[in-house]
Amino acid sequence: MADIIRSIRGMNDILPEVTPYWQAVETALKQVLTSYGYQEIRFPIVEKTELFKRSIGEVTDIVEKEMYSFEDRNGDWLTLRPEGTAGCVRAAMQNGLLNQTQRLWYMGPMFRHERPQKGRYRQFHQVGVEAYGFSGPDIDAEMILMTARLWKQLGLTGLTLQINSLGSTEARLAYRDELIAYFEAHQDELDEDSQRRLHTNPLRILDSKNPAMQALNDAAPKLLDHLDMESKQDFTALCESLDAAGLSYEINPRLVRGLDYYGKTVFEWVTNHLGSQGTVCAGGRYDSLVAQLGGRSATAIGFAIGLERLIALLEATDALPEIAGIDAYFVAVGEQAAKQSLLLAENLRDAIPNLKLITHCGGGSFKNQFKRADRSGARWTLILGDDEISQQVIGVKTMATGEQETIAWDAVANYLKQ
Repeated sequence: MADIIRSIRGMNDILPEVTPYWQAVETALKQVLTSYGYQEIRFPIVEKTELFKRSIGEVTDIVEKEMYSFEDRNGDWLTLRPEGTAGCVRAAMQNGLLNQTQRLWYMGPMFRHERPQKGRYRQFHQVGVEAYGFSGPDIDAEMILMTARLWKQLGLTGLTLQINSLGSTEARLAYRDELIAYFEAHQDELDEDSQRRLHTNPLRILDSKNPAMQALNDAAPKLLDHLDMESKQDFTALCESLDAAGLSYEINPRLVRGLDYYGKTVFEWVTNHLGSQGTVCAGGRYDSLVAQLGGRSATAIGFAIGLERLIALLEATDALPEIAGIDAYFVAVGEQAAKQSLLLAENLRDAIPNLKLITHCGGGSFKNQFKRADRSGARWTLILGDDEISQQVIGVKTMATGEQETIAWDAVANYLKQ
């Protein structure tokens, strides 16, 4: 017997008992995003590798170690998207969407070749939200307030908002030199990753999750002390908007985000319920990215929510949405009853569009069919046999009480509605 082919490590099946929770969460997210005027955009999961090298940065972990890239038959280098922002910007540029302001959202799988662990997978799913053409900081505040409303819609607690400003490119370059000088003076205390990043991406050292690096990072120069005037004013205005809305937040000077294209406002929603993978939502401004990818300069801000982590947090905090079960299970014994039950079931679905009705297929005795009806968790079992056909009635059994009534075919729909 041949070995069973199994899924790729870190790329997981989402099984039927779990997908209703995904659907409920996705529906809630779509409702909130649509209510703010954001429109859905869909773009390919495969893009030219150069798109991510130019946007994310060639010296980031994602580009250096984590991208699924391959050469196709035409000799082009292609990559499974590791994140959504670059592809969304490419789509907006290519289709002329940046000639006016845009509020966009998308949802789907992303791919990174990293060590699989709880909350971090090689295929994972994100909801991404992007806004183009808004200079802010009012759009910054709107995005953060919208994320807070998402948590409220989902009944989710236990999240902390962290914010920071990365300033302008010029301010960040000046700060970068000071940061390198600081870490060079403590080079013996740097871990291996930090040694590697020291002269290529020193801001990422501040984002280290290594506990041995925390004291050194806490004492490092603060980017907030080196902001340009415009960034200072925007960050102050953002804080004032959040204060006015009564939204609590923490200013985290070590929050830098892992991608090169961010500047000015950055934010994350974090939790202590998911261990080391505590970031559920992250975003910020990336005003230079459109020009970096060859388009005309356009302001931009966005965020992404990891759906696996979001659902894990809902489960950890006992906030998973209630899922409606099966309404009715149609039991039919005999060839004629089986045929008639299919027709009657279609009539019921016409009359009650949202009815969740399973019609038994495959034959079997009354006893076996009732067992299946019981396992389905249906509220009612509909019963049809030769006697019921001759009288044009259906037996309706309420499973919770065991009570059974006989209802005429043309009255069953009203009975179930009530």
